[in-house]
Amino acid sequence: MSRGTIMSMSTAKRIVITGATGVIGRKLFAALTDRGYQTIIFSRSPEKARATLPGAAEYIQWSADESGPWAAAIDGAHAVIHLAGAPIAEGILGQRWTPSVKAAIRNSRVIGTRGIVSAIGTAQSRPQALLCASGVGYYGFCDDTPLGEDAAPGDDFLAQVCVDWEAEAARAEGLGVRVARIRTGLMLDPEAGVLPQIMMPFKIFTGGPVLPGSQYYSWIHPADLIGIYMLALEDERASGPINAVAPTPQTNRDFASTLGRVMGTPSWLPVPGFSLRAILGEMADLVVYGQRALPKRAQALGYTFRYPQLEAALRDLLST
Repeated sequence: MSRGTIMSMSTAKRIVITGATGVIGRKLFAALTDRGYQTIIFSRSPEKARATLPGAAEYIQWSADESGPWAAAIDGAHAVIHLAGAPIAEGILGQRWTPSVKAAIRNSRVIGTRGIVSAIGTAQSRPQALLCASGVGYYGFCDDTPLGEDAAPGDDFLAQVCVDWEAEAARAEGLGVRVARIRTGLMLDPEAGVLPQIMMPFKIFTGGPVLPGSQYYSWIHPADLIGIYMLALEDERASGPINAVAPTPQTNRDFASTLGRVMGTPSWLPVPGFSLRAILGEMADLVVYGQRALPKRAQALGYTFRYPQLEAALRDLLST
């Protein structure tokens, strides 16, 4: 019997969640529901959220660029989990980072988080915790240097977005709220996100590494990403930045080799970085470069990974 079947709605802790209809949000919503939490979904389209994620206690109209009646729902909540943000790599084979796309990526995160923290500040009964999404892009594009949570930030576009994003979330600490900033790596999901796009050339037997191939991918299985979020929610020691990545980041060459082996397809055809830049512009840096982030904080808090190795993670996700 799950906790959700024995915890009544009157005693359940209220969790406000933004971005619940996204790839991560849907999985986290299911985990919260299973654990017996009462979820309050903030969404730009409450009716869509209701249809996609039935069973929440409330569906409230929310906008990242303005305050509104939604702020009242934060008063008395146990925690806020803030995931909302414009897609960074949606349609990675076609989308370029135009000035308008970059503005949407930045503003949806920085301004949206600013509004959430402002609402926390006006609440009479403030949440105990704010869990704010971020990314390992915080560290910029690095060589093979292992990166713990104390590593310095980068200076590229995504790094600066993460720095400003996290700074807005950190303001809640001055309000007496515990803040955890979850720096997520490449979440492996065969149905959505980046992995299906990485798999496309392998399906037509043209898969291979993106040159130079030595760049690191900091990846994570969805079960472990949700596990780290639940740890951050329920463990009062969890605060500050937390790298949500598996303990075994892989070079692009090894990642391609493992993916090809799991899919049963060749993985020898290299993709020149310059050709991706010709198609994608600046956004190509996401796959041409990388970072070797490590989950030092999560492991120090006692988190045990279900899928610490890439091949086992891919076999679980791609098994039919």
